[in-house]
This record gives sequence, C-alpha cells and structure tokens, in this order.
Amino acid sequence: MAMAATSDEDLTFAYFGNGCFWGRQHEFVSLEKDILNREDVQVKSLAGYAGGKRGAGGKNKDTVCYYYGAADTVYERLGHAEVVQIAYKDEDEFKKFCEVYFKNFNKTPFGMQRVDPQDSGPGYRNVVGIPGGIENEKLMKQMESANANGMKLVRGEGNDFDNRGKPTENDQINLVWIVDSDKLPFYPAERYHQFHDGLGYKFPESYTVGLKRAAEKAGAIGKVPGCPEMREKAFADFESLEG
Repeated sequence: MAMAATSDEDLTFAYFGNGCFWGRQHEFVSLEKDILNREDVQVKSLAGYAGGKRGAGGKNKDTVCYYYGAADTVYERLGHAEVVQIAYKDEDEFKKFCEVYFKNFNKTPFGMQRVDPQDSGPGYRNVVGIPGGIENEKLMKQMESANANGMKLVRGEGNDFDNRGKPTENDQINLVWIVDSDKLPFYPAERYHQFHDGLGYKFPESYTVGLKRAAEKAGAIGKVPGCPEMREKAFADFESLEG
C-alpha cells in the first residue's frame, strides 16, 4: 500500500491540461485519495493556468485570472491553458498521474481527442508541464509508457500570439505540448473554480464542500490577488462578490 506524502518537501510539482480543469481536478484528486492514500489536507491537485509566455501589464504583471478579470490578466489572452497542478514523490507516482491523464482522451478516426472537445482553442489545449520539459528523460520515459494510444508528445516553448493574432501552440487533436514548468510556472485559479462540479454533472459534497474547506484551512486555496472572486448563481453562471 502506498504511503501518504507528509510534506511539500517530499514532493515535486507538475501540471496537466486537456480541456476544462474542473473534471480533471476531480480525477487527479481521486487518484491522490484512493490510490496514494492522501488525507483531505494533503491533497495537492489544484485548478489553474499555465503554459503561456506573456505576462500581464502594469501593476497586474504577476496576475493571471479567468475571463472576469481585467483584460490584461485573462489567462487565454496571456497564452495560458486551463491545467491542474499535481504533486508526486517519485517517478512511479508521476506515471500514475500520466495514466489518469491519458485516459481522458477518446479514440477517433483522426487520433485521440480529449473527452470534452466542446471547449476549443489554445486555452483548452493539451499541455503537460514538467521540470526541465521534454529534456527530462526520466519523466518522459514514464509519460511515454502511459501514452497507450501513441499521442504525439511535442516540445513546447510556451504559447504566444504572432502578429496576426494566431497562437504559436494551438489546440490540436492527438498532440500534447510538453513544456518546462520551471520556465512556465503554474498560476492557481480563483477559489470558485477549485473542487467544482464537472461539466454537466455533480460531484459529492465531500468533494465540492469538504475538500474545498480543507484546502482553505490548509492555505492551499483562497483569494487570488488581482482576480475577482465570484459565486455561482446557477451551474457555471457566476456573479461577482465584489462591488
């Protein structure tokens, strides 16, 4: 039986993106709790944004928000994608996260497509961020082993937009961008996105309420400076808590 991780000092962080981060966070949390035997306060999988090369302007230079933020802080405009940050203690644990990731694609005549293709564009592209990027041979070996359907794993340098406004690393079927998480860091999403229900389906309150409270108490989530905090009026229909 796997032993639960006891502190961040034992862990290395990476991130995975392929579509909406709500469902992916739940699946990674399930792996943490059911397979890695982590308690609620030890759960590390968080929704957020990563993989973009641009920074916000002016006083917002370190701020990355959802679409309700100031125009120069919106994640997709900065080149980022929706991702989930995970934490692993060794290569075997990393491979388990990879296996969960690659199960979230469906086979089509054109290759592997993510399970929620209705959201498209660079903000929902397939991207994995690991320390050292594609040059990290040990982690790439684990990822390739978990890549059962042979998706293309391609070096990414971080998404930007050319002079015509087209993304340099776009949303492509059957392809995963591998980027260096040391150079392209993770930005946690706002509290209202954490431990959220899935797209069109609900998760137990032990997840949407209990885990959220545990993460807040542990200081893992909270107000993101510079980003508006919202509340849900109806499913995925948010209104501001401010002003």
